[in-house]
Amino acid sequence: MKRRGYSISEEIAGRARNDVEERVTMKYRKDRKGNDISILGYGCMRFSRTGKKIDLDKAEQELRYAIENGVNYFDTAYIYNGSELALGEILSRTNLRDKVYIATKLPHIQVRSVETIDKIFNNQLKRLKTDYIDYYLIHMLSDVLTWEKLVKKGILNWIDEKKKCGQIRQIGFSYHGNTVNFSRLIDAYDWDFCQIQYNYLDEYSQAGIKGLKYAASKGLPVIVMCPLRGGRLIDQLPAKAKELIQNDARKRTAAELALRWLWNQPEVTCVLSGMNSLEMIEENVKIANTAEANVFDEYDHGLIEKMRAEIMHNTKVNCTGCGYCMPCPQGVDIPLAFYCYNLISSGESGLKKIEYIQATVMRKEQISISDCNDCGKCEKVCPQAIPVRDELKNAARRLETFSYKFIKLMIKILRIF
Repeated sequence: MKRRGYSISEEIAGRARNDVEERVTMKYRKDRKGNDISILGYGCMRFSRTGKKIDLDKAEQELRYAIENGVNYFDTAYIYNGSELALGEILSRTNLRDKVYIATKLPHIQVRSVETIDKIFNNQLKRLKTDYIDYYLIHMLSDVLTWEKLVKKGILNWIDEKKKCGQIRQIGFSYHGNTVNFSRLIDAYDWDFCQIQYNYLDEYSQAGIKGLKYAASKGLPVIVMCPLRGGRLIDQLPAKAKELIQNDARKRTAAELALRWLWNQPEVTCVLSGMNSLEMIEENVKIANTAEANVFDEYDHGLIEKMRAEIMHNTKVNCTGCGYCMPCPQGVDIPLAFYCYNLISSGESGLKKIEYIQATVMRKEQISISDCNDCGKCEKVCPQAIPVRDELKNAARRLETFSYKFIKLMIKILRIF
C-alpha cells in the first residue's frame, strides 16, 4: 500500500482495467425500504490474520476491490474477534463509510438488561467508527421464547428509540434452528429483514426453503449466510462429487454452482461470502455480475441433487466450521477435528491424518481431541445443535490411532531431550 486517499490500489486498478471490456455491473435486489442491496455481500468474520491479528492492509485492499466492483453489504458481529474494529478502521481511513451498508449483531446471550444492550451497542458504534448501523440483527435468535425474554427486558422500546433517532436504520435477526420456530419468529415482531443459513445441503433443514419462502411472502429481505457450508461445498467434496463438477457440461466451479443455485431463487436478497483473498472476491464478483433468478433447468437441478447425495453420503458431522464453539477451554480445535474426520470418512485419509498430526502434536503445547473434558460449553453455542462431545469421541477413534499416539509420544520425548 503506497498511500491512502485514492480510490483503489494500483494493483487492483490494473486488474480492473484489464477486465473493463468484460465487466458487467453488479446485480442488486431491494430491501423493504427500496434500497439496493448487492446480491453478493461481504462476510467479515474471516478476515486474513497474521498470527492473531487481522491483516488490515490486506483486508483494506480486498474491501476496496469489492466496493469498487459494486459490493455494498458488509456483515460483522460483536463476537467476531477484531472484525468490527477492522471494518470500522478500514472504512474510516478510506472514507468509504457512505458507500456501504454495515450489518452487525447484538449477542442476546450477553443481555441482562436494556443498560447492557446500550453498553454493547455504543461499543459497536465506537468500534465501527460510525454513528449509525444500517442493518442491526439479534444474533442467533433461535425461538420465540428467547425473543420474549428480550421483550421482557425492554428491547422493544430500545429498538423504537434507536430507530427514531436514526442510530438503527433497520432491525432483523440471524437464525439457526428449524422451519417451525423460524416462521413463529417471523410473526413475533415487525422485522425489517432476516438472515438464515441456507445452501443446497440445507434446503430442507434449518429455516430451509419453506422458511425462505415464508419470509419472502411477508415482504422480508432474506440475507443468506454459509452459502458454501464453511468450505464443505468446495474443498471438502468427496471424490465422486468432484467428478460431477469436473464433468459439468456448463463448466462451473463448485463455488459457482452453489452460488448460482442460491441466486436462482428470487427470494434470496443477498448472499454473504467470507472472502479473504482478491482471487476469491474476483471470482465471486464475476459470478454475481451474471447471476439471474429462475434460470436453472432440469439439468441444473439434477446436478444439485447428485451433488447433495454424494456429500451427505460421506458426511459424519454436520459442522460448518463457523467457530462459534471456540475457544475450547481445553484448547481442542473442534472445527479442525470435524474437518479432518469428515474427510477421512470420505476416503481422503492420508493427508488429513498428517494435517491433524501437524495441528495437534507438532504444536509447542500438544492438544488432541482426547483432551476434551466433557464440559459441554461447545454444545451450548453450536448453531447446528451437534452433540459435539459424542462426535469428538467418534473423531478421536478415527484420528487418534496407535500410530498417532506413537508419534505424539516420540515428539514429546524428543522435546525433553
